[in-house]
Amino acid sequence: MREKPVYHNPFPQLARVAIIPFNNQSDVPTLNMDDVTLAYYGELQSVPGFEVVPVGVVMRAMQASGNDLTDVEQIRGLGKMLGADAVVVGSVTDFSPYYPKRMTLAVNWYATNPGFHPIPPGYGLPWGTSGEEFIPESHVWEAEFALAREQLATQTPAEADGLDPLGIPEENGHVAAEGLPADWPDPTGFIPDGPKTEHPPMVPHDGPIISQIRSYAENDSEVTERAEQYFFFLDDSRNGGWQGFLGRSNDFIRFCCYSHISEMLSLRGGAGESQLAIRWGNRR
Repeated sequence: MREKPVYHNPFPQLARVAIIPFNNQSDVPTLNMDDVTLAYYGELQSVPGFEVVPVGVVMRAMQASGNDLTDVEQIRGLGKMLGADAVVVGSVTDFSPYYPKRMTLAVNWYATNPGFHPIPPGYGLPWGTSGEEFIPESHVWEAEFALAREQLATQTPAEADGLDPLGIPEENGHVAAEGLPADWPDPTGFIPDGPKTEHPPMVPHDGPIISQIRSYAENDSEVTERAEQYFFFLDDSRNGGWQGFLGRSNDFIRFCCYSHISEMLSLRGGAGESQLAIRWGNRR
């Protein structure tokens, strides 16, 4: 009897997603980046609420556009061409194919709409409700760390160009709380705003709306515990169990992509109630 984690898309405005082929920034030139891209595609497509543009369609669109996708406008242009709400740009920054295998994934999501702003860790979690006590400690720490980073950014010396330290024009209507800067992020930002009667003003954002970098190692106890659970629900008939599963490079890559996506979603309100699964052995 085990509990199966359940994840869903918590961003209805980001339903259709395109994935640009991942880059290899590791020191292992033989790493097959098609395997990484397809693994990320497969794991994201399995999450309810996401429609992922096939990788082949993305590659043909990239060839047709002729752009090298070196800036955010080109990335957004590709997303619009594909009818995508968001474009994923990822890299493998570290990889080892030998025991203990390790992999570091750095992934940025860019919204096609420039008016969409970053979705920080902790956004959409049940803060201020009875469910707050069940938020994992790791999520609380990451949310508080992200908040502190944004708060400290308001204290960074700004150049005299009419912009505040976050690059937002001063005339955008920020109202300072007593004793705090006008652009001071506060914890209520973790809770989504209610609906507005009119469309909000456009304040362009040129960076990613989601950024996440994670490292996974085959001899990390948290990784192996999650891998055992992941393998249990795969119905993989090959010999070797979850240890053999992690021992195969393609499967290890797939598991790392699953972990990366599930952490990204659970940090932003995309984790549902676990499903209880009971399995009987061959002899009862």
